[in-house]
Amino acid sequence: MDSSANKSEKNSPQNAKGLGFFEKYLTIWVLVCIALGILLGKFAPDVAKYLDGLSIYIGEAPVISIPIAVCLFFMMYPIMVKIDFSEVLKAGRNIKPVSLTLFVNWVIKPFTMYAIATFFLGTLFLQFIGPDAVDLVKMPFGIDLPVGAAYGIGTVVLENGVKMLEIPLWRSYLAGCILLGIAPCTAMVLVWGYLAKGNDGHTLIMVAINSLSMLILYGLLGGFLLGIGQMPVPWEALALSIAIYVALPLVAGYISRILIIRYMGVVWFKTKFMHYLTPVTITALLVTLILLFSFKGEVILTQPLTILWIAIPLFLQTVLIFTIGYVLSKGWNFTYEDAAPSAMIGASNHFEVAIATATILFGLSSGAALATVVGVLIEVPTMLMLVKICIRTRGWFQVKKVGSRA
Repeated sequence: MDSSANKSEKNSPQNAKGLGFFEKYLTIWVLVCIALGILLGKFAPDVAKYLDGLSIYIGEAPVISIPIAVCLFFMMYPIMVKIDFSEVLKAGRNIKPVSLTLFVNWVIKPFTMYAIATFFLGTLFLQFIGPDAVDLVKMPFGIDLPVGAAYGIGTVVLENGVKMLEIPLWRSYLAGCILLGIAPCTAMVLVWGYLAKGNDGHTLIMVAINSLSMLILYGLLGGFLLGIGQMPVPWEALALSIAIYVALPLVAGYISRILIIRYMGVVWFKTKFMHYLTPVTITALLVTLILLFSFKGEVILTQPLTILWIAIPLFLQTVLIFTIGYVLSKGWNFTYEDAAPSAMIGASNHFEVAIATATILFGLSSGAALATVVGVLIEVPTMLMLVKICIRTRGWFQVKKVGSRA
């Protein structure tokens, strides 16, 4: 590795190590957690129900599951504390890649996800999912309707003494896909950009900008597309989800990063603090998955192809968005080092936020939450495939002579 690589290494949260142990085998860990969750739901269903019952209630509606909220905070905090928001100030130096990434993330990606998921889940795979299959999701925050009342595409029902909304199952899966499609990655993309030998500085800038833009655009686009999909649009819960799972860890990460670096130094922060914090996100994610699948075990066992029906549109969406970003980068005469992360950032999803939002909006046992988990399952193998495509097509682009990593 040359001196320029060492220079970029200092700015890379991955410290030039690429995929760590947890990240490298993420798909395997997810599969193990699926199995553990299914076993927990089958042989100890009361345990999972008790944990999900530890919630903050407003009226008769469980709004926030405390165990899940704790897990999801620790999923998000390690991601946010890595971000150096001073990098945002450097965005003006390379405005074209930044503009392209924002355009793909917020103007193209949400709507292609909606269209692809609607076609596959609502038309092509509908007979396999079940035209009459239904899902029970949380009542929208602040809504108190009588049993039997219609709300959007759903009907209010009473389930174990709690009011729930009964909706078509495929639309619940669609909601999870929507929440994935509007969540640009701010974590694993740092790994993908590094492995593709991209511009670490550009990747870091976009991570910071994506995190800030999500505070406004995630809720607006999410509510808009859920409404088009005839799903309940719980605006208050959506705002609460963004506050708890984006804004809170964002602020906590920003403040703690400043304090730790001020009192312990940047070297200690990068070599010690981040070293011990790195597995926290994955660990919290895996614990959350066990709880999610403890409720969905019966669905997986009786309809094992459900995962496949959801995975296909998610995979096609990822490849499509990568292709759009990569081709546009070529058309705009980007160097390879800027083109690779620009395409990766759009293709990769912030599945931590999607899982958190689906859980608080629709419930831990909802089809929407299951769909976001499928996003985790396909993320690593799909993105590694795209990394290889980038490296093999590197010659299509200009290559920086200074500051690049050969």
